[in-house]
Amino acid sequence: FSFLNKLKLISISNNLGDAKSLITHPASTTHAKLPLEEMQQLGIGPGTLRLSVGLEHADDLMDDLDQALSP
Repeated sequence: FSFLNKLKLISISNNLGDAKSLITHPASTTHAKLPLEEMQQLGIGPGTLRLSVGLEHADDLMDDLDQALSP
């Protein structure tokens, strides 16, 4: 979760319906109660993240993702 914690513009959330960009980790939130086999069938793994893009400028979002991915 260090990547998620390093994000500055994009917020961590379970609710993806907003005007701002949000990111969630389905395996530990929205799909946490599903059996592992069902998650795998849905393409959800431990490293799967879901990004909902809001109204921010694309360059700002890319900058935030780049800085969060940097060591």
